[in-house]
Amino acid sequence: MSRTTREAQVRFYAELNDFLADADRQRPLVYRFNGAPAVKDAVEALGVPHVEVDLILVNGRSVGFGHPLHDGDRVAVYPVFESLDISSLSSLRDAPLRRTAFVADGHLGRLVRLLRLLGFDTLQRRDPVDAQLAEIAASDQRILLTRDRGLLKRRVVTHGYCIRSTQPLEQAREVVRRFDLAAAARPFSRCLSCNGVLAPVDKEAILGSIPPRVAAWRETYLRCEACGKVYWQGTHYVRLVAVVAQIIGSGEESWGKRSAGSTDEGRR
Repeated sequence: MSRTTREAQVRFYAELNDFLADADRQRPLVYRFNGAPAVKDAVEALGVPHVEVDLILVNGRSVGFGHPLHDGDRVAVYPVFESLDISSLSSLRDAPLRRTAFVADGHLGRLVRLLRLLGFDTLQRRDPVDAQLAEIAASDQRILLTRDRGLLKRRVVTHGYCIRSTQPLEQAREVVRRFDLAAAARPFSRCLSCNGVLAPVDKEAILGSIPPRVAAWRETYLRCEACGKVYWQGTHYVRLVAVVAQIIGSGEESWGKRSAGSTDEGRR
C-alpha cells in the first residue's frame, strides 16, 4: 500500500444495505483513497446513490456531501427517517422540495399510472436519455424514480428514489412509504394518460365525447384540463378503488372526502 493511501470506515444503515453485496451488509466497510475526496464520492463508490441518503455523520458530526474525507474518519450513512424530523440535524440539502412531484424513467409506465391514479404529479418521457431525465428532475424540482442506480448518481439530481420491486403495485407502495404520502393522496384527480388535472365539466358540454348509453344515466363527469379526456364512474371504478386501498392502506371512506369530488373513472 502506498504511503499516501488513506482509509476511512463507512457504515450504511437500514435499507441502504439493499445496494451492497450480501457480504458487505450491516458492517463497516473500508474505503481507501488518496488526497481528500468528498464523502459523496465515497458513498457512491461503495454503490449507494446519494439521493437515497438523508444523513451522514463523520466522526459523529453531520456533514454535507462535499465534506472532505481524512485518514481514519468513521462515516455513518443513513436513509430517510420516515418518522423523525431531522431537518435541523442533516446538512445534506439546502432545502426540501416545496411540493411532491415525480419524473419516472421509461421503464416504469405502470407505476406512473398508479401514482397518477393516487393524484400525484408524475411525468414520464418516451425514450429519454439519462441526461434529459436528470435535467427535468433538477429544473422542475421533481423526484426522480428509476431502477437505474447510475442515473441517481448524477450530480445534478438532488431528490430521487431507486425502485426495488419489479411489481407495479409494490412499486407504488414503496414510493408512498418512502415519501410518507398516504395522507396526501387525492385519488381520481389526475389524468392517467397525460398527468393533467381533472375538473368537473357540464354534461351538455361533452355529450359528443360520451356514449349515449352512459349519458342516459350518468350526470357527473370530469375532464382533463390538459388533453380533454373525459372520465366518469364506470365499470372499472370498484376495481380501481380496491387498487387505491391496497396502495395507501385504507378504504374509500378515509380518502374519498379528500378527492374533492374527483372520484369518477371512465373513458373518452
